[in-house]
Amino acid sequence: MKPEGLQTYLNSTHISHELKKIADKVLSNKRISFEEGVLLFEKADLGFVGALAHVVKHKKTGDKVFFNRNFHVEPTNICVYTCSFCSYSRLIKQKEEGWELSVTQILDIIKKWDDKPVTEVHITGGVIPKQDFNFYTELFQKIKQHRPQLHIKALTPVEYHYIFKKAKISYADGMKAMKEAGLGSMPGGGAEIFAPEIRDQIAGGKCSAQEWLSIHEEWHKLGGKSNATMLYGHIEKFHHRIDHLEQLRQLQDKTGGFNAFIPLKFRNKDNQMSQVPEASIIEDLRNYAISRIYLDNFDHIKAYWAMIGRSTAQLALHFGADDLDGTIDDTTKIYSMAGAEEKNPALSTQQLVELIKQAGLRPIERDTLYHTVHDFSELPVETE
Repeated sequence: MKPEGLQTYLNSTHISHELKKIADKVLSNKRISFEEGVLLFEKADLGFVGALAHVVKHKKTGDKVFFNRNFHVEPTNICVYTCSFCSYSRLIKQKEEGWELSVTQILDIIKKWDDKPVTEVHITGGVIPKQDFNFYTELFQKIKQHRPQLHIKALTPVEYHYIFKKAKISYADGMKAMKEAGLGSMPGGGAEIFAPEIRDQIAGGKCSAQEWLSIHEEWHKLGGKSNATMLYGHIEKFHHRIDHLEQLRQLQDKTGGFNAFIPLKFRNKDNQMSQVPEASIIEDLRNYAISRIYLDNFDHIKAYWAMIGRSTAQLALHFGADDLDGTIDDTTKIYSMAGAEEKNPALSTQQLVELIKQAGLRPIERDTLYHTVHDFSELPVETE
């Protein structure tokens, strides 16, 4: 919806003065406050926030929707942490139920992609003592030696915090060493929810919110880019979501280092929070829209189709999202094990392009840093 269309919508419906004031600010490119963000969650309906978010998205990226050709490697699902929401990890004493890959085994997986036009390997998983500082610096070095042009997007602050603490080095020195080893960017996982009263209940023992933010800040100081996430739809309240977005917005003001924000939907299969109902699709879309409105200094909002399913991800493209992540392959089990719609997540480039075109939008293959690789509204899809 274009700004003039939204204005007509606002004038023709019974919308409160408070919400119209928010709309006027957004249409004037003015930042909304914490209180106004909470009000959107409490009082605004899907049509209102959706229309507003779509205008914001269109101002930033027009009718473009981005994706990349990537694949995931998960070095282990064994973990020293016991997050209540996690269906993926196994404790060290349960390691017979999981996997621990060596550097050689990970390289063997990567070599399977040698003849394919992927641009990124995404590496993240559980946290175990043996996959330490030396393990990952060696891994990154060997990946770059084998395929120098492959972008390494790897490890969350949860993993780096543990690795650096064990190695007795600072965040600054640790991130510098990872960059020198070949790290290209950081994914956004492990943020969960920043509010300590919620974080302690669902992810106690992990790095704190401040530690998560500090590791990203150190990476940004080195000129690195990263993503950010928020786990929503569990025991948090609306003000906890806005608090989370506010802290991300403040760091982005300071560093400008975040590429994209990814809302991550809580899934309740086979975990300690299975009694907590999942958010509805309407709430998923409202959350995407309000995130797009609030994070005015983030260029991109990603609808992670592997978690919410391709149909909901396609809908999210009209509620503020402008990125679908990537081809992924079936190498990620983090969300399928938690009950995500995509049981064996893999989409070909052709399928992603068609998904975007069916939404009436323009598919753009990007690299990790959002440089255009192919504009598929003009170019045919290469056979994979």
